[in-house]
Formats: sequence, structure tokens, C-alpha cells
Amino acid sequence: MMEEGRKGRYTSSERRLQALVQHLSPSGSSLAGVVQMEVTASGPVGSVFEHVEQAPEDPILGVTVAYNKDPSPIKVNLGVGAYRTEEGKPVILNVVRKAEERLLADRSRYKEYLPITGLADFNKLSAKLIFGKESPALLEKRVATAQCLSGTGSLRVGAEFLAKHYFQRLVFLPAPTWGNHHKIFSNGGLTVKTYRYYDPRTRGLDYQGMVEDIRAAPSGSLILLHACAHNPTGVDPTPEQWEGLRQLIRNKRHLPFFDSAYQGFASGSLDLDALAVRSFVADGGELLVAQSFAKNMGLYGERVGSLSIVCKKEAIATHVESQLKLVIRPMYSNPPIHGASIVATILGDSELYAEWTIELKAMANRIISMRHQLHSAIQARGTPGDWTHILKQIGMFSFTGLNREQVAFMTKEYHIYMTSDGRISMAGLSSKTVPHLADAIHAAVTGLSFSRQ
Repeated sequence: MMEEGRKGRYTSSERRLQALVQHLSPSGSSLAGVVQMEVTASGPVGSVFEHVEQAPEDPILGVTVAYNKDPSPIKVNLGVGAYRTEEGKPVILNVVRKAEERLLADRSRYKEYLPITGLADFNKLSAKLIFGKESPALLEKRVATAQCLSGTGSLRVGAEFLAKHYFQRLVFLPAPTWGNHHKIFSNGGLTVKTYRYYDPRTRGLDYQGMVEDIRAAPSGSLILLHACAHNPTGVDPTPEQWEGLRQLIRNKRHLPFFDSAYQGFASGSLDLDALAVRSFVADGGELLVAQSFAKNMGLYGERVGSLSIVCKKEAIATHVESQLKLVIRPMYSNPPIHGASIVATILGDSELYAEWTIELKAMANRIISMRHQLHSAIQARGTPGDWTHILKQIGMFSFTGLNREQVAFMTKEYHIYMTSDGRISMAGLSSKTVPHLADAIHAAVTGLSFSRQ
């Protein structure tokens, strides 16, 4: 009866809504476009999200999207930041499988929530991995560590903590840096600036520019540093340069924030890849470190990482941990248990740990081999230019020096996919695809091309 009675008529509230829209936007202004809904007796028709525009693809993940759409049998994906075997396949480490088998066999395990800061054993062991088991900061219990959602989540939690509790909201990032860094820190409440890092002329480190910019930064600024295997360039400071940077940063009373995504994955040595971080800890100063186990344990989808904050005193570390909980709780409440349990199982068992270091070294060595093979192939083709930077750079990525137009050409003519800045993942190469890439680089540089459809 009621439906029949109001059929074809509007309720008073619906009439008021129509009148309000007409009053605010009599000639169809932008507001009307946003609120554009036809009010009928049965309710609004259309979506309240009609105004939402299609966002562009992520510049890195979008490479894989384009690659997947390409039907060419000779296509090569060098954009993804994930390790691949010689056959181009993803890999699960044997030691990871063993750890998972142990976890599954333990019938006493459960799936209850973790504490806000995560799995205690994981936090303890991950901090020991980056700082060293004899680290004075750990022995003096002045490190606050929280398990987070891989490296990205660790950086994000750190950014929000700093925005709330650190007096300086300026963070300086290297130029260039991992594309997500800018969004992570700005969305976390900090103001992002950059310092010079890469010199395109030498395809190496602009150390002098780096020093000048860090010196000119306001005292107490946050300085983001890649612990090793700088992404995207693959260019790292030398030990001597690291020492100069440490002295400069401490003298300026800046606060260093290390992003450690590739420990052991760069040189093949867990200790060597942690030297920069450990030198900053050894001087007694404070710092932050975001760790990720995506690359060095192949746990990409498990999202395993941690944030450690080195403080002056144990009491301060306790206070810092309490505030980290207040950041994490409304963000994702507490982290997932499975991936952290895998890492804790491996790091906490001497046999599994030893096996992991062997597998880790093998992955690093394969990447180094790809560098040598690519450099030799480019040299064999007589490609103009100095390509020794491919050998000097370290880690998963190489900044080739190719420009945006050359990258687009290689994608169109050779079906090779990489980020537009010329960064390639050395882990995505194989002995079979190196010649194809060398052909494409030679064609892009010389302008002599032929279709490889």
C-alpha cells in the first residue's frame, strides 16, 4: 500500500535534496557533476564514485602488466624486482621449504594474533642479523624492533613515528631512489627533499654532490640511506666514502634512516652488506633501519620485514617501542605470523642458517655472472660508449644509462620491458636472453635496428 501510494512521487527529503542541488548549481557547475545522481522514488541511481578517475599504473609494477599483455615469444621482463633462475622461473629456497615443513609438522602451533610488534624471536634475530650478534646496541638493550609488512611497511611505520615524535620533519632522499620512497615518506607526514647521488656522466656516485647537499641540509634532518645495492642505480659508496658520510651526518646532527632490502643479496656476504649500518651503530649514535626479507629469502609475498630504532638508552628504547605500537595498532593492528616464523626458524637454527648463506651466495653469484656476460656481449658488438658501469654496479639492479626514448624503442622492437629510466633487473636475465638484450642495446644506441617480431 505504501509503495503504491508513493509511486511516481518524491518524499520530502528527496525534494529537499533536489532543491539543494539546483540551488547550489543552477547551471550545471562542477558540484552538480560530482553529485550527479538521478533521485527517483526507489532511491538514487548511478554511482557516488562517478567522479573517480582511472589512476595510472605504478611505474614499476606497470611494466609487468604490459609484459603480460605482450604475446611475443621473445619478450623479456627486466622490470620486476624479483630473483629469477637461469630458466627465468621464480624460486623458493630449499631452506625455506625445510623451515615450512618443520612449522607444519609442529602440531602445537596455532594461528592466534601476534602481539602488535610481532613475533618476538623474529624481532630479536632480525636485529642481530643487521647489527651483528656482538653489537653494543643490542647488548645494552637500546634497540626497539617491530615486525612490519616487509620493507615498505617498515619504512611507512618509521615515517609516521618520526612525523609524530621527531622535531624535524624534513627527510632527504637520494636522487634517484626507489620510486615508492617519495610516497611512503610524504604520506607518512614528512616533507620530502632530495640530495644528489647519481652522476649520469660517469654512471657512478656523485659523492661530492652528495656531501654538499647533506652538509647544506638543516641540522637534524632525516637522511635516507640505502644500506647496500642502491635501487635503482646499483651504485654504492666505497667504505672510505661511507666513513666520510658517517662523520658528516653525525657532525650535522642528522638522523640516518637506512633502507636494507638486499642484505647478503648484493655481495653474497651478510656481514659485508651490513658494514655501513654497523659503522653508524658503532659510534653510539641513534638511527633507524628498515629490513626486508623479500629478496634474500625469496619471501616476496609473505611480506616479512622489521623496523629497528637504535636509541641512546634502554629506557628510551622502551618508550619508543610503546609509541611504535600506537602507530601500528590503527594501521594494521598486528603483522602476519607465517613469514616471520619461517625467518625465525632459519635464523635460529645453525644448520638452516648455514644452508641459507650458501643459497644466498649462489643467487648473488648468478647476478654477478649476468653482469659479466652482458658486458662481454655489449663489447663483442662494438656498441659505442663505456659500459664498465655494468660491472662496477652491485646488486639486483643496473642503471644502464639508456634514456626514455631508447627504452621505448627496445620495448617496441625487441619486446624488452624495463622501467623508463633505464633500470634493468640483472636477476631477470639469463644466458639465453643476454644476447637478445645486447642486440637491443646496440640497436638503441646506434640507431641500427631490425624488427624482432
